Amino acid sequence: MFAGPFDASIVHRAAEAGIVQIAVHDLRSWAHDRHRTADDTPYGGGPGMIMKPEPIFEAVDDLGTPEAEIVLLTPNGEILTQKIVEEMAAQPHVVMICGHYEGVDERVADGLATRLISIGDYVLSGGELPAMVLVDAVVRLLPGAVGCADSCREEAFSDGLLEYPQYTRPRVYRGREVPDILLSGNHQEVARWKRRAALRRTLERRPDLLTPDLWAEIEREGLRP
Repeated sequence: MFAGPFDASIVHRAAEAGIVQIAVHDLRSWAHDRHRTADDTPYGGGPGMIMKPEPIFEAVDDLGTPEAEIVLLTPNGEILTQKIVEEMAAQPHVVMICGHYEGVDERVADGLATRLISIGDYVLSGGELPAMVLVDAVVRLLPGAVGCADSCREEAFSDGLLEYPQYTRPRVYRGREVPDILLSGNHQEVARWKRRAALRRTLERRPDLLTPDLWAEIEREGLRP
């Protein structure tokens, strides 16, 4: 599952340039029975299978380092945000554990993982896709991974706001025109327009993101829901 996403685009170029090292490991390599079993039935009954603790603990023992962040991808974790991505990007070594089946033995969350992360309030077949999302989000913040550093600084959520609207040629398309201010060449006014547009968009679409300081800025700018 990881081969396609990790062999393309920014993640692939960053790995080729030595900006990041990514290794994918099969937990069955740390199973001890002849069937390489990594899951078992749950104590107390219930449907499905639970991932066993031994292969996971032993894999992290072999692969982790004392300073590593040990992330368990699970629906029970904190929701992934850009702030968390920035914190992950500052770590020298991140180990990601992909949950699967009906879940992971709770002792992994209690005694091994340093952080539990979810990419949203829904359930997937496993933690592989969330791990890909987290890797992609983290890699693009590493120095040199993205060609223009400003593009990362101005992206959505980088300052707690959704990104302002973007336009390119043609100036008029199907009766819709690019705002005149963006063609004015007045950099100060363009910057102010972008900020106001980002505030307005966040207010309309994601007011839950707004902090007291941003609400105060919205009031100063005279913006309304």
